[in-house]
Amino acid sequence: METFATPALVIDLAVVERNLARMAGYVKQHGLSLRPHTKTHKSLFMARRQLEHGGATGLTVAKAGEAEVMAQASPELYLAYPALDRPRLRKLADLARRGVNLRVGLDSAFAADAFAEAARAAGVTFGVLVDLDVGYHRTGVPTPHAALELARHVASRRGLRLDGLMLYPGHLMHAQDLDKELAAVQALAAETLALWKQSGLEARVVSGGSTPTAFVTHKLPAVTEIRPGTYIYNDMNTVDGKLCGLDDCAARVAVTVISNAVAGKVVLDGGSKTFTSDRNACRADAGFGHVVEYPEAKIVRLSEEHAEVDIAGCARAPQLGERLHVIPNHICPCVNLQEQVWLKRGPDDLVPLEIEARARLS
Repeated sequence: METFATPALVIDLAVVERNLARMAGYVKQHGLSLRPHTKTHKSLFMARRQLEHGGATGLTVAKAGEAEVMAQASPELYLAYPALDRPRLRKLADLARRGVNLRVGLDSAFAADAFAEAARAAGVTFGVLVDLDVGYHRTGVPTPHAALELARHVASRRGLRLDGLMLYPGHLMHAQDLDKELAAVQALAAETLALWKQSGLEARVVSGGSTPTAFVTHKLPAVTEIRPGTYIYNDMNTVDGKLCGLDDCAARVAVTVISNAVAGKVVLDGGSKTFTSDRNACRADAGFGHVVEYPEAKIVRLSEEHAEVDIAGCARAPQLGERLHVIPNHICPCVNLQEQVWLKRGPDDLVPLEIEARARLS
């Protein structure tokens, strides 16, 4: 019996538990700390499950609003994002004043000074990880010597505590020679840490990241903790990146076929407001998600409330009113579009689950 309207995101708890157990086992085996990124699930229930599986020393967030929510699950938070504006800094300082041990990732003296000012005004201290660009070219100081300069600056500022180094090797998802690229990342980190040591600076934490590189972190001996996010649910990016199988995808969007008026095509009742418009990071021509019941189908176009599906390759056509399930290309923004999801605890056991940090974008 259909108990909920579509489109709706359904999370299979058994798959979640299996994904969490795998990651917890890996970090324990290799002596790493785990600080999972909550941007994927934005859920207190899921954050607590990550902590309860072991290996996790705290949580990672991207925004101050997420930190406000996730502080209810853990007092150990890392903000892996260069927040600069005063309203956000006041939020973060208030969290620290209420007992949250808050670390932040920074890549500029400007940001360090802004955090130091907010910390002094609130009478708190922020831990800082210097963000070093190791190849993704999004944020991060460009060289080990620049990392040393910023580390010295941080260490000289009252209200800040230099805790270590942040790396984001997200570019390795597409590496042609993974071992060679990993060696390059390790060399940058090692050079940076040697410069710090020569200057009397200590990096107690070297925080690496991303689901695509999580299970090869043992090849980066400089790294002490990892910040994967997507692994809890997985998506078509991780499937096509050869990081998991379809059975490891815990999150699937239930949709209904609402039109077959155009020849060779059906339309589903979820569009860009359900899936987002993210393309597959590994296969740009793969469409906007994987239709589980019709793997030969291809979602070729999204508008706000419609997903147009080319069914030319299907042995049989989906029928009007038929309920289907789609694995999104990128699950993180998809979750952020949902106020609640359906948690599947058994074959006929579904309960609503609130997404508490949904739309916490500042």
